[in-house]
Amino acid sequence: MDNILLILTYLAVSAYAISGALEARKYQMDVVGATAIAFVAAFGGGTLRDLLLGRTPIFWITDPFLSIVTFALALISFYWLDLPSNRWLYVPDAIGLGVFSILGASYAMQIGASAIVTVLMGVITGSFGGVLRDLLCNQMPNLFRQKTELYATCSFIGTWIFVICTWGKVNSVVAFIFGAGSIFLLRLFAIRFKVTLPSP
Repeated sequence: MDNILLILTYLAVSAYAISGALEARKYQMDVVGATAIAFVAAFGGGTLRDLLLGRTPIFWITDPFLSIVTFALALISFYWLDLPSNRWLYVPDAIGLGVFSILGASYAMQIGASAIVTVLMGVITGSFGGVLRDLLCNQMPNLFRQKTELYATCSFIGTWIFVICTWGKVNSVVAFIFGAGSIFLLRLFAIRFKVTLPSP
């Protein structure tokens, strides 16, 4: 399971690094800004999770290759990755949201956290990097906007699916796929059909 978590960590970091670099380019930042945004997006949620759970050293400090991958993907995304529409930014972002959310929940489970804390760690891990990315791009985080398509809610629902699957003794890999996949699909569904939380 540890090897699987490592692979999934790389997948989530890669997805958010690409998302961060492309978002920075959209706001006409230079390559330094794009690299910084990629690092914050990729590591922000996991860093907060590790600090809250007392997991030290923080995950990206113990594996320097994560920083190398993030740096390389930031450069590639900034200079050479051309998407047909800005809406394609939602795809790597949704992948990162799904995988990071379930990773956060998995690490919380490993220390015996309660179900609600496990779910909250999943939501924080999945969404906080995106919050920091948006703040550094000088915009209101999508997570906090009225009439924004479901984001943290997708993480919340999918993480509960993962927790329930784990309670039901479902294979850990299958539970991970169910949880992360449901978050990914819910996020894209919310974007496609403009599903939002009720506004006052």
